[in-house]
Amino acid sequence: MRAAEDDEPFDHLPDWQQENLRVANDVVENFENYIELPTKYDVHEYEMMEDFCLTVSDLRKQNSLLLEIKGKGAFRKFKDKIIDFEIEDQWYSYRDERFKQIAKKWCQDNNVNYIE
Repeated sequence: MRAAEDDEPFDHLPDWQQENLRVANDVVENFENYIELPTKYDVHEYEMMEDFCLTVSDLRKQNSLLLEIKGKGAFRKFKDKIIDFEIEDQWYSYRDERFKQIAKKWCQDNNVNYIE
């Protein structure tokens, strides 16, 4: 971004770097037209894990998962447990769908067209 803020020519750079600088220049020159994407603090993956646990129909597994996500190392323990329970694919499908819903809502809130 610093390079984009300079008025130095960049035609001596490799093509890929020139393209990156063109994009960076556009961002610098038209910053007010860009919309900030959500950060990891806006997307609550812990909440997703908790919600996923509640979708598990086997109450023994559900309770075990809910216990694993409490306290330190929750993400690691959760991942280990879904592997043990052989529901890893279900989790990733669930998480992907939640991310898609977040993306759709962000697009809708920011008047950005969403294409599947």
